[in-house]
Amino acid sequence: MDGPAARMLRAMTDPAAEDAEYHGWYADASRVSDEDLGTLLPAAYAAVGKAPVSTSVRFAVEGEGRERQPRYTPDACRRMFDALVQGLEQRKWADVRLGAGALLRCTGPWPDVAGQARALVRFLLDEGRLDQPYALLAVAGLAGPGPLREVADRLADGGGPIARDEIDVIAGLGAEERVVVAEFTADDSFTAPPQAEDAAGRAAGIPAYAAFARRALEAAAERARAIQDGTVPYRADKAFASGEVKALGHAARIALLRDEPWLPALLDRLLPDVSVAPTRAKTLPSQALLYEIVRAAQDFPIPELVTTIRTVRGSVRHAGVPKQLDKMLKRVEAALAERADVALRLPDLGFGPDGAYRRDLGAHTAVITAGEKAVLVFEKDGKALKGVPAAVRRDHKAEVKELRELAKRVDAHLTTLVRALEAGYTAGAVHGFGRWRDGLARHPVAGPTVRRLIWEIEEAPGEWRAVLPETGGVPDAPDAAGVRLWHPLRSAPDEVRAWRDLLVERRIRQPFKQAFREVYLLTPAEERTGAYSHRFAAHLVHYRRMFALFRARGWTSRLLGPWDGGYEDEAVRVLGAGEWRARFAHVLADWQDELVLAGTDRVSFERRVDGAWREALLPAVPPLVFSEAMRDVDLFVGVTSIAADPEWSGDGEPRRYWERSGFGELTESAAARRDALERILPRTRIAGRCSLDGRFLVVRGDLRTYRIHLGSANILMEPDDAYLCIVPSGRAAGGTVFLPFEDGRLSLILSKAFLLADDGGITDESILAQIKGGAR
Repeated sequence: MDGPAARMLRAMTDPAAEDAEYHGWYADASRVSDEDLGTLLPAAYAAVGKAPVSTSVRFAVEGEGRERQPRYTPDACRRMFDALVQGLEQRKWADVRLGAGALLRCTGPWPDVAGQARALVRFLLDEGRLDQPYALLAVAGLAGPGPLREVADRLADGGGPIARDEIDVIAGLGAEERVVVAEFTADDSFTAPPQAEDAAGRAAGIPAYAAFARRALEAAAERARAIQDGTVPYRADKAFASGEVKALGHAARIALLRDEPWLPALLDRLLPDVSVAPTRAKTLPSQALLYEIVRAAQDFPIPELVTTIRTVRGSVRHAGVPKQLDKMLKRVEAALAERADVALRLPDLGFGPDGAYRRDLGAHTAVITAGEKAVLVFEKDGKALKGVPAAVRRDHKAEVKELRELAKRVDAHLTTLVRALEAGYTAGAVHGFGRWRDGLARHPVAGPTVRRLIWEIEEAPGEWRAVLPETGGVPDAPDAAGVRLWHPLRSAPDEVRAWRDLLVERRIRQPFKQAFREVYLLTPAEERTGAYSHRFAAHLVHYRRMFALFRARGWTSRLLGPWDGGYEDEAVRVLGAGEWRARFAHVLADWQDELVLAGTDRVSFERRVDGAWREALLPAVPPLVFSEAMRDVDLFVGVTSIAADPEWSGDGEPRRYWERSGFGELTESAAARRDALERILPRTRIAGRCSLDGRFLVVRGDLRTYRIHLGSANILMEPDDAYLCIVPSGRAAGGTVFLPFEDGRLSLILSKAFLLADDGGITDESILAQIKGGAR
C-alpha cells in the first residue's frame, strides 16, 4: 500500500503533522483499489472514539465501503475480526456482518479467527444483541459447534416453526455456505458493502436451503388456508410471526430465482389467502407477508406472480393496501423486464387458437376475447347479445362471477406483458424466433397485443428486417433467428415515417408508443459538459405530481419537504439489464399546504463496475439507454411543469417561467405529438379549419383564430395573442378520433381544437367572455 491509501491508513492509526489536511471534509477514498479499501476498512472500524485520528478519513473510507465491493487479503480479514473484538467495549455491539462479509470477499485462505469469533459470540449473547442473526450464525460457526448450537437455539426461541426451520437448516450447513447465506439475507448494517452480485445465486444453489424454501412456502400456504377454513383462529395481521415473515421472504426469493415450476400455483393459493380476512372485516391475515412476497418479486419477478399480485390488489378490502401495492408493482414490472428469460412467459388460460375462451351456460355461450382488453360477451345461436341474459344471471351466477374474474386476470396478464416488453428496450432483449412465434405472436392471449408491435428479425449477423405481424402475418424464419422490438433510434427517418403512415392508415393502435416513440440524441452541449445534461434543468414543476410519475415509471427517490435533508434529491432508475443507472436531480422550490413546487436540475448516468456504481461520461452511455432515460425525464417535466397549468396564477419568477415556457420550443415529446397531428388532422371533420405552424396548432373559428401550443396545450388568440384559459372538463370533444398511441396531452389538444373550431356553438360563459372580450 502506498500513496493516498497509505496516507489514509496513517491518518486513522498514527497521524503525523503532514496528515493535517486529511482532517478536512474532502478526504477522497474513491480512487483507492478494492484491495486497499479492504485494508482500510478494519482501521476505520477500529478508529471510532479514538483521538486524534482523522474522522473525515474514517467517514470517507466507510462511505466508500458502503458503495463498493472491497477485497480482503487473509491478513485484512484477521484484522477486521480483531477490530470487531476491540470495538466491543466502545460500541457495546459488533457489526458481525462486516466479519462475515470479509470472509466472503477474502482473496486467499481464511485466517484462523476462532478465538475472535468466540469472543464476539459470547459478548453478543450476554448482551442480548441478536439483531444480525444470519451473520451471527456465520461467525458462530467459526467459533465451534457449541457456540453455533447456542446461537441457533437463542435465535429460534419464540420465532415460530418456519423461522426455527430456517435457523436449523443454516446451522447444519458448512462454514462457507453459512457465510453465503449471511450475505444473501443481508442483515442490517450501517457500514457493510452492497450485497455481492452472486450471493443470491450461490444461496439458491445450496440444496438444503432450496429444499427449505419449498417446505417453508408450503407450510405458509397450509396455515393460510386453515385460517380461511376456520380451523385456525383468525387474528388480523397475526398469521405469521415477524421471524417467519423474514424467513418466508428468503424462501420466496430462492424459489423465484430458481424459477421453480411448482411456485406459481403455490403463490396463487397463498397470496389470496393472506390478503383477505375470512370474515367481512377490512383486515387481512398477514399484511406483512403480502408485502414481503411483493418485495421478493421486486428482486426476482416472474410474470405469473405479477399477475397474482395484480389480481389480489383488486380483491383486498383493507383501504391502504391497494395503494401500497400499486407503488410496489411499478418496481416489480421494471425488474421483470430485466429477466428476459422469464418476462414474456404467459399461460393460455384455456383460450383457443382463435384467441377466444368459450363456455356454454345453458342455451347461451359466454365468450371472452383478448384484444386491447379482455371483453366478455354472451351469444345465442352465434349472435352476440347486449349485457348478461336474464337466464344466465338467474341460473349461472357463480359462473358469471368466475368469467368476470378470468377477464380481469387476462387484463392483468396483458398489462404485465406490455410493461415488460416496453421496459425491456434498454436491456437489449433478443428472443429466439421459434419461442417468440409460438409463445407470443401465435399465443391465444398475447398474440393480438404482440402482433400490433413492430419487430425486427435477424436474417444475417447484424442484418435486421422489420415486420408488423398485424398487417403481414407472422413471418417465416429459422427457429434460432433473433427477434427484438423495433425502435426508431435504430432506423432511418424515411422508415420511421413509413411505419407511422401505415399505423394511421390502417388504424392500428399500438399497446405502447413505438412507431411514434421519441428519440433523444446527445447534443453538442452535452458532449461538452461530459458528465451531465442540463437539457431539462431550470423548470418549475408540481412536485407531488412528479413524485407520483417517478413511481409510475420505476424511478426511486426520497420525498422532498421542509425538513433536514429534504430540500434536494435525485430520482434514480436502473436500466440496461442492471448495468446503467440514470439520476435526475431536483430541489424543493416552494412549500405551501396546497402547492409544492420543485425545481429541476441535471441528469447524469452511472455504470456498474465490479459491483459498484461509477460516474459515466455521457458519450459512453449506450444511445438507447440514454434516449429512454431522457424520455422519462421529458415526461416528468412536460406533464408536471406549471407551464402546462392553464389556471396558473402565481407571480414573480414562477409567473415569468410560466410565460417563458408555456409557449417555448418543443421538446421531443411535443415534436412527436406534432408528427401524429400531421397524419390525424386530415382525417377529421375539422381538417379545413386547422393547420400546423411551428410550435402551434392553428384553429380557425367563426369568432377568432386560435394557436394551441403543442407542448403545454396553452392557447393564444389572434390577432393580439391574448391568453385563453380553458380548463379540461374530463369530457373530450372529438373523443372518437383515432389515435395511434395513448397521450393525454394529444387528446387534450384535439379536444380544444374541436371546441374552438366550432366556437360559435360554445355556451360556457367564462370561455365566451374571454373570446369576445378581446375580439376585434
